[in-house]
Amino acid sequence: MSRQNSEKRYDPEDTTLKFVNRPDDLDPLPPDDGDEQLSAEMSCGHAVKPESLTGWCRSLLDQGQYTFKCPAPTVGTEQCGAEWPYTEVRRLAALTPEEMLDFEMKLGRLAAAQFCDFKACPGCKTYVEREALDNLCFDCTICKESNKPTMQFCWQCLKPWKGRGPRSDRCDNDDCSDKDLELLKGCGTITLSQVAGVGPCPSIRACPTCGLKVEHDKTGCKNILCPRCKVEFCFVCLKLTRQCLQTSCYFIACSSGIAPRQTAMPIWNRK
Repeated sequence: MSRQNSEKRYDPEDTTLKFVNRPDDLDPLPPDDGDEQLSAEMSCGHAVKPESLTGWCRSLLDQGQYTFKCPAPTVGTEQCGAEWPYTEVRRLAALTPEEMLDFEMKLGRLAAAQFCDFKACPGCKTYVEREALDNLCFDCTICKESNKPTMQFCWQCLKPWKGRGPRSDRCDNDDCSDKDLELLKGCGTITLSQVAGVGPCPSIRACPTCGLKVEHDKTGCKNILCPRCKVEFCFVCLKLTRQCLQTSCYFIACSSGIAPRQTAMPIWNRK
């Protein structure tokens, strides 16, 4: 597979970069004969070229990840995992102004979605944040400050609130339901082939700390690190890793067995 001449290249006169005479650690394909394109060294020590770095970081954003980590192998199949700051990525990926705008819009949207619970008010259409995560009944203060009728709506179905409140499960509108909870109840099953003695378990779990929906890639041990709250837990028994490992280990069945499908969404107390 030949590389296109239109690929981005480093300026050999750029003294802010550390150029190295090594293959691109992010590109599995060998360079074409006669390709003398410069490689630069990232802060983790791995060599990259601007095109491969741009492609890798764009793929992470497309997967919903807002941190950039080095995928280069270190020992065996283990990845480096070093986190690159965006300022470093922007410089060594030689991002164009259009790419910078695209990257920064996605970074902002993903970061906000991870740490804030916000939606557009169905009345004034302004994005508002919900702080009481255990209450679906929401009063829009933007409507009130704009001297408009205060819109009290259901955070789940986005319809005018109906029924008593506060409530954390649903309002009394007929079609109000928790889509995330329905997914947890109805998802398929997976088998963790490298964990001895564990049968099929639900393929999607809600992080027991923050409630983010996560999936296991079916490789390695039974534990998973939540990408939002950064708390590690066991995908099988749903205990925090440190609790699970008191009576078990990474690659054997949990002493408490497989946790059943979740019937309530955990609420993240960020205080």
